[in-house]
Amino acid sequence: MSLPYFRRTLAANRMVFEVRRDPQLIERFRSDLEALMQDYALTPDEREAFRTRDLQRMLTLGVHPYFLTQITRLFHGSAHNHQGSAAIQAYREALVENHKK
Repeated sequence: MSLPYFRRTLAANRMVFEVRRDPQLIERFRSDLEALMQDYALTPDEREAFRTRDLQRMLTLGVHPYFLTQITRLFHGSAHNHQGSAAIQAYREALVENHKK
């Protein structure tokens, strides 16, 4: 998981950057992800990675590593964000545990 894979111009990066800071976009992310992805012109590969919540694929496509934790929070919520939270568990399973194999 290194920055050489980070693609600054990737539509998914712009989407996550903007969504995580705007309560209305957070609600759209949760209620109508398909339309939001269309509005941000995500590629078919990016859309599939979000549909399947595939963090490893997002990383491979060039999503900034910092945004991966933000994405898990968007999907799983950030309330009670601690080591046992759903967001942290999803991140750990997708990237940490998978990386060890």
